Amino acid sequence: MPVLTPEKIHDAGKAIFLAAGASEEEAQLVMEHLVGANLAGHDSHGLILLPTYINRIKRGDIVPGAPFVVEQETATSARINGNWGFGYVVTTRAMEMAIAKAKTSQVAAMTIYQQSHVGRVADYPLMAAREGFIGLMTCDSGRGPKAVVPFGGREARLGTNPISVAFPSDLDGPIFLDMATSAVAAGKLNVKRSRHEPAPLGWVIDKDGHPTTDVEEYYKGGAILPMGGDQGHKGYVLSFMVETLSGILTGLGFGVSPTGRHNDGTFLAVFDVSAFLPLEKFKQDIAEFVDYLKATPPAEGFTEVLYPGELEYRTEQRLRREGIYIEDQTWNQVMTLMQEYGLPTPA
Repeated sequence: MPVLTPEKIHDAGKAIFLAAGASEEEAQLVMEHLVGANLAGHDSHGLILLPTYINRIKRGDIVPGAPFVVEQETATSARINGNWGFGYVVTTRAMEMAIAKAKTSQVAAMTIYQQSHVGRVADYPLMAAREGFIGLMTCDSGRGPKAVVPFGGREARLGTNPISVAFPSDLDGPIFLDMATSAVAAGKLNVKRSRHEPAPLGWVIDKDGHPTTDVEEYYKGGAILPMGGDQGHKGYVLSFMVETLSGILTGLGFGVSPTGRHNDGTFLAVFDVSAFLPLEKFKQDIAEFVDYLKATPPAEGFTEVLYPGELEYRTEQRLRREGIYIEDQTWNQVMTLMQEYGLPTPA
């Protein structure tokens, strides 16, 4: 696998998106998110997605330059139609709107529909956290293809349905939750497949409902299990709630449409900490809470207790020094796209 600097990955990807019809702003923003995911150690949401996005642009499933339409709005809310634009661009703009509203009204909430994949969900609540707000976001694939079985079932009926929450703090690394409500994000299976690695037992079942570690069985009609193992009902219930907020409340509905077009329905909310507690007091208490948790004696097999988001922060610092590992299959696909668009390929 090649080891690349974040800048090289960013520049290669940006050139491809520009050649595929994206604007300067769109190409820049999408690649910031993709490289950011690689730096955080979440390769499933990094450069590996670029070929998929280009294919969607070619099919018309992603529309560069799509209008951002606010269909309904109050002082504290909005319903947004992304018109199949880049999810990164649409959701970034929606979060900026929500933050601006919360600065005036202390709280704001948005729904978004008809936009493409938004990538790593944490990126958006973290925008709010950097402004001194609490950010929350849930996401669902709308009526696109489903990947996850409901607890007790053996046929996929749900998306991976992620949820993310971020808090402001003065710690070196940001504090946030970002997780699929399934046993694993679908993109992580794609990474395993690209690297020819098995999946851990408990991630997927085959088309007959049998547990398997063979990633290919998922792509042959299998499905992902809900988060929680033998307590999978908890992941299932969380997924139900996310789909209600991001699928039903947005107006996308549930199930699978005949077109199967990927559509990231999104619910996001922003809360002004100072409406409840002085911001500096909140940050101080968060820091003390983290110190309290990190002082826990480590269990066997562990060296320390980490706060939510600390692992990603440390990973980013390390990868900025060492470079980012990209599997050969992904980099070869990127090089093929550069050749297709007549772009100079980097060494």
